Amino acid sequence: MGATTRYTAAVVDASLHRLDSLRANVQRVFMGNQAAVDKVIVCLLAGGHVLIEDVPGVGKTVLATSLARSLDCVMSRIQLTPDMLPADVLGVTVWDQKKSEFVFKPGPIFSNIILADEVNRTTPRTQSALLEAMNEAQVSIDGHTRKLIQPFIVIATQNPFEFEGTYFLPESQLDRFLMRLHLGYPSNEDEARILSENPSRTLLADLQPVMTGEELLELQHMVPTVEADPALIAYIIQIAEATRTNEQLQIGISPRGTLALLQTARATALLNKRDYVVPEDIISNVIPVCSHRIITKTYMHDSDGIAASRIMQQILETVPSPV
Repeated sequence: MGATTRYTAAVVDASLHRLDSLRANVQRVFMGNQAAVDKVIVCLLAGGHVLIEDVPGVGKTVLATSLARSLDCVMSRIQLTPDMLPADVLGVTVWDQKKSEFVFKPGPIFSNIILADEVNRTTPRTQSALLEAMNEAQVSIDGHTRKLIQPFIVIATQNPFEFEGTYFLPESQLDRFLMRLHLGYPSNEDEARILSENPSRTLLADLQPVMTGEELLELQHMVPTVEADPALIAYIIQIAEATRTNEQLQIGISPRGTLALLQTARATALLNKRDYVVPEDIISNVIPVCSHRIITKTYMHDSDGIAASRIMQQILETVPSPV
């Protein structure tokens, strides 16, 4: 691979073998949309955060938990509720009588893997507490900036907005997620396996980690070394430009969105054991990476992103991909 310019062939082969182990480990428990497993792993490789949205009961938390437990990292699960405060996520400074000084008690955000369950059940005030952490891997508390440990990944789940007791995620919050995924219902064959094995109760508790945090960081450092031909860079720009001039959209893809699309394309190539990007690596990521970054002119009627996904599909069909 091209990554051998920085890493030996043995290191690259071992790293890719660990990716196979990670995928297989998650698929032991999550028996639904297997393509979604690859997308979440791509987010890990790209160093981005992922939002998993769908109706209750299709395995959002099972997928997120099985991935987190497959990594030998510090994991925190935050069950977000309407009464939760920002301090419950970030931490709080308290007075220590023994030391006669204020001491900072870190919150669950100070972990490698944050499992934010039902993120749209909590108030916008608490949702915004995640903004700086997700964008800059740091938090500012009581006038002090505190760095978060690496790797740092937020895996959030949410129910569709039309469900009672949910709050809209602001556009600035959505933009911090590298991908927004919809799992869908499992196939008949997968559902039969779920019914016979009940993996969330039998297999999830015994799931063992197959990759360390240091190994994940090493893989993340390999992603930028994956080659992307200038024609593919131009293709990404053409897709972005098509969203900015589309009459159905108020806001198109920003430069942050094009950077995200390139990063996920490189991560997809690495997951597929290639040191170069092909058009399919870009095409397969356009909808999960870009749909939540655009705003349609019927925004209030597109809370689930269906219209945005349809428009992105239309754009993909009109912008010619390089051969």
